[in-house]
Amino acid sequence: MQHFIISYGYLAVFLLMLAESACIPIPSEVTMLFAGAIAGGAVAGAQLSLVAVTAAGVLGNVVGSYLAWGVGRYGGPAAWRKWGRYVGVRDHDMEVAQRWFDRHGSAAVCYGRLLPVVRTFISLPAGFAGMRPVRFGLYTLAGCIPWTLALAWIGAAVGSNWQRIADGFHGPTLVIGAVIVAAGVIGLVVHLRRRRRRPAAARPR
Repeated sequence: MQHFIISYGYLAVFLLMLAESACIPIPSEVTMLFAGAIAGGAVAGAQLSLVAVTAAGVLGNVVGSYLAWGVGRYGGPAAWRKWGRYVGVRDHDMEVAQRWFDRHGSAAVCYGRLLPVVRTFISLPAGFAGMRPVRFGLYTLAGCIPWTLALAWIGAAVGSNWQRIADGFHGPTLVIGAVIVAAGVIGLVVHLRRRRRRPAAARPR
């Protein structure tokens, strides 16, 4: 994956982020952290802009999310059960995302971007539920912009120390992911408390 990003730059970032959001389990942490690290000087001779890296990641995330949403809305669960195995997705992964959406409604599309597994598959249950495309896009942007920007910024801050830190942690994904998730916990808790005060029928889909 690192060689792909070095060779194809922004296009690679776009495609990898699109794939993850379209339910192909490619970790966005690795994609955006490494692309950000290149922008920070991690690879001699490779030059990327942090702003453009972030934009490519967000665009890929949104396009991939709409692809998965479309499959969910127009194909339904039956289509996913038929074709999902061809991209290496387990039924359990889909069930986790479905439970998250059933519990939190439309907001799951936003907050789910901070959670492993859920962020990859959350667009499908949103499509199953017939979530409106504009609402879906707004919630997707609200969730993927801070996540993508934070990963790219951390990668750029690491810069030339990327390989040493990656070797030391043997994959910093969980550590960095946990930090970013923790940053969103307060907002998530506040949102859920507000939802509990509202009648179930009034919750938007």
